[in-house]
Amino acid sequence: MIRKHLRWLTAGVLACNLTLMTPFSAFAGNNGKDGDDFKSDTPIKHLVVIFQENVSFDHYFGTYPHAEPNLDKSVYFHAKSGTPTVNGLNIGLLTHNPNSAQPFRLDRSQNHTCDMNHDYTPEQQAVDAGLMDKFVEFAGTACTDANEVSLGKGIVMGYYDGNVVTGLWNYAQFFAMNDNSYGTVFGPSTPGALNLISGQTWGVDPAAQVNTGGDVVADSVIGDPDPFYDDCSGSEQVGMLSTNKNVGDLLTAKGITWGWFQGGFKPTGTDPKTGKVQCNAATTRLDGTVVHAYSPHHEPFQYYKSTSNQKHLPPTSVSMIGFTDQANHQYDLSDFWNAAFSGNLPAVSFLKANRAQDGHANNSTPLDEQVFLVDTINKLQSLSEWKEIAVVIAWDDSDGWYDHQMGPIVNQSATAADALSGPGMCGTGTNALGGFQARCGYGPRLPLQVVSPWAKKNFVDGTLTDQSSILRFIEDNWDLGRIGDGSFDTIAGPINNMFDFNHRRHDKVFLDTLTGQVVATESE
Repeated sequence: MIRKHLRWLTAGVLACNLTLMTPFSAFAGNNGKDGDDFKSDTPIKHLVVIFQENVSFDHYFGTYPHAEPNLDKSVYFHAKSGTPTVNGLNIGLLTHNPNSAQPFRLDRSQNHTCDMNHDYTPEQQAVDAGLMDKFVEFAGTACTDANEVSLGKGIVMGYYDGNVVTGLWNYAQFFAMNDNSYGTVFGPSTPGALNLISGQTWGVDPAAQVNTGGDVVADSVIGDPDPFYDDCSGSEQVGMLSTNKNVGDLLTAKGITWGWFQGGFKPTGTDPKTGKVQCNAATTRLDGTVVHAYSPHHEPFQYYKSTSNQKHLPPTSVSMIGFTDQANHQYDLSDFWNAAFSGNLPAVSFLKANRAQDGHANNSTPLDEQVFLVDTINKLQSLSEWKEIAVVIAWDDSDGWYDHQMGPIVNQSATAADALSGPGMCGTGTNALGGFQARCGYGPRLPLQVVSPWAKKNFVDGTLTDQSSILRFIEDNWDLGRIGDGSFDTIAGPINNMFDFNHRRHDKVFLDTLTGQVVATESE
């Protein structure tokens, strides 16, 4: 209880300090509007999408709700009676797996691993026409553990459970999750991020390509080039056609507040030779490793000129966060909390952690990711707007980690980069989504969770969904219409079954950032 009261006190003090330190004039210019003032089709007035990195469903939830003790004998997770099971790793998949290595549990002490091969083609090859038996050969990357013991390419079969990703398992206990959700297409971070906001990876502008190599096939993004409209991008860049739209364009057209908030977005200086701003901020992992904070190819709105903030300009005031000004809805993560604690929470917010906490293997860990997720959700529950908030926790790609469940192929492709059903083939290549190629999907299965007073409790949803299902929820909730032009949003399954919009819950659940254990529950 002491922890709980301290948390509430801290949030209140921060909110008061922001109010006292910000001149009254800074809150002028938006007519006093925040996300509460916009009509929505559900009780959700504020959607917060936390978009994390590189996790397959089985990698985090394969044995849910059954967890094994850690090597140090610490046990944090105990499933509630009546907890539903998931489509996970049964005894046959654990002991007689068709892959050349068997799945194995990664202990809490093995929280840091290297990055697997999660490119567009190798992920299809790993699936092997649905046999799901070539993950070691095509997606595995040889690693060593913390004791420098080689794990070989078979580490791709490793998974965590509720005694490592304890916070996520506890959110599943108290709220809702989906075990039938997929990457919209195969491939790494950038396609996943683009599909989240537009359901579309096709439409690369020929005039906005620099050193793209194999990152672009048939005018579709399949790799991880940086965004063309970002000063902090590297040497490989792409931009999307001006005729292509994303959800930011739709929200802006309706005058609805929104923003993408990313760790490390705030520039650290300017290059005197080029005049470009620099993004060299760094943060520290729990193990003391210093990690560069900002990743340009994780920022999807910077691929579109209409929604870009090339110079990483700050908002003109706290009150303008979410509205259109020089920041153009692209912000540093700190700006989200400045807005939230000043009563200016946008209707739609996308949160991207700094790289040390985004969960991406190699630069982050599940334990660092847990700190970010738990801290964020604890703070959101302290807001007066909590009764109108839904938090969606989603991931951009699978990192190539093993998952036993193949998704349905709703969009075929036939390019040199495809390999699902044979060389150069993902089916016959015919599709109803504009005919655009190099968009083979659905891709790997990914976790998807909802934390909200409107979420069902201890519920596992089996509705078929993909990354563009989040986009579709935004479109429907604020009556935006569809992206069009071959976007996956036209066929996306709904996430609504994880909610009960007829009954608002009055309980709050606060977790410990380091252990993921429940430290306080509260009823309104």
